[in-house]
Amino acid sequence: MTYESGTLEPDSVRGMFDRIAPVYDAMNRVMTVGLDRRWRKLAASEVVWPGDRVLDACCGTGDLAVEAERRGGRVVGLDFSERMLERARMKSGAIEWMQGDALALPFADGEFDAATVGFGVRNLADFEGGLRELVRVLKPGGKLAVLEITRPRGVLRPFFRLWFDVVVPLLGRVLPGGEAYTYLPASVRRFPGPDDLSALFESAGFRDVHYRLLGGGIVALHVGTRP
Repeated sequence: MTYESGTLEPDSVRGMFDRIAPVYDAMNRVMTVGLDRRWRKLAASEVVWPGDRVLDACCGTGDLAVEAERRGGRVVGLDFSERMLERARMKSGAIEWMQGDALALPFADGEFDAATVGFGVRNLADFEGGLRELVRVLKPGGKLAVLEITRPRGVLRPFFRLWFDVVVPLLGRVLPGGEAYTYLPASVRRFPGPDDLSALFESAGFRDVHYRLLGGGIVALHVGTRP
């Protein structure tokens, strides 16, 4: 398992995100030209309603959890990187921030009305296992929204390859935890495309699964419902 393969042991992923925590938000803004904030707002609006108890898994520095809070949700943000959570805690004192493993969520069955994951599913060692955990902790009728990078199929494909496969790794050479920016494009390459991810949603137990492509096809927003 190597950075170049896009596959790492869980402890290596945790250590990598601990190292890049100081520059994580800035890199998100740069890599998405600031559009990631709009995408997170859209994801929250798809599944969160005032008063909902919401889980934001793989919450990172908390931007999506904060959007769910702005929608009126009572939010728990969970991540396995303590350094990322330190940044998240500075953004909201009302959200319950927890360190934990998305493949073994420390919650009872049916505890949440909604769940979100922003750019975190592809870092799990077991994609379908993570989705099964999320469907488990949702109430019947509860919804999950997942934002994830995907490889565009159309006119943007060559520009995407230049940006993610060449420019992003070069930026990583001068930033803390630079190996993460070799891992990022590799992890996108090994991640299922939108149709295959929809199939994993259904295999994990979600129904009414649908997705929309954002940013010219470089990001997919999937939504599924627990029956």
